[in-house]
Amino acid sequence: MKTSISAYRGRFAPSPTGPLHFGSLVAAVGSYLEAKTRGGSWFLRMEDVDAPRCSAAAAAEILRQLEACGLHWDGEIVWQSRRSPAYTDALERLKASGRVFACACSRRELADSAIAPDGAAIYPGNCRDGLPPGRTARAWRLRVDTARVDFDDAIQGRIVSDLAREAGDFILLRSDGLFAYQLAVVVDDADAGITHVVRGADLLASTPRQVFLQECLGLPRPAYAHLPVAVNAAGEKLSKQTRAVALDVSRPGPALLAALEFLGQQPPRELVGAGPQLILDWAGRNWRLERVPRRRTLAGEGETDLK
Repeated sequence: MKTSISAYRGRFAPSPTGPLHFGSLVAAVGSYLEAKTRGGSWFLRMEDVDAPRCSAAAAAEILRQLEACGLHWDGEIVWQSRRSPAYTDALERLKASGRVFACACSRRELADSAIAPDGAAIYPGNCRDGLPPGRTARAWRLRVDTARVDFDDAIQGRIVSDLAREAGDFILLRSDGLFAYQLAVVVDDADAGITHVVRGADLLASTPRQVFLQECLGLPRPAYAHLPVAVNAAGEKLSKQTRAVALDVSRPGPALLAALEFLGQQPPRELVGAGPQLILDWAGRNWRLERVPRRRTLAGEGETDLK
């Protein structure tokens, strides 16, 4: 593996709502190789902040799948479900700075709102100037005002976002008392000293919100690289909802080769039938981020063309 004097700190952060499938393996392999070939560390975080959707069984299966693929993480696993005090502290800091406001709106009241690129409702500002008479707070939102965010993504290029138009004032604490993903991931990355975030392009629409939140909290901005998202023949992102097949721990080699092909790395035919360690050794010597297709989606369900 190549080395670097920089203190590269990457991470893989699956949500334990089900086992890993090919799409999540692509994100794991890309983030792992980019970290390791730059002489860095690769950490694992279980994004189980949305506790009702997550399970201990799914988390255990994810760990088993990663280990079967030879993707060994550094340090201890971080569990979002155990980090509420850190999120509370961040929210209180934002309250003290006047950056957030209480919101009484229900999902039904926002049903006619415009839709953001990631499918969320764009908040129309109903409670921005104070709660309506007789209403109580259901959630807390971050005030975006006229914020404009721009950053360079190592794969997807220049990203420019008008937050008011594309997201609106977004939720940090939900009506069910759970912290929102946007706040949790920003606090977690900062506390772990993450310098580079390599993940799927399905999260690209969330990144401007996270960058803005980093600015509001005075936190450092990691470098970003968003890999193409694997989609099925119907153009749907591979997921539990689209019945993506779980990664087979008894045959990790073909899945690793398929992930490397998907990421444009062109593994040789000689690796067919090889075990995970031999495949990762080759990948560590030959990984090039610039070979990753500059696309947001790419067809792929775990089959390899290598014979």
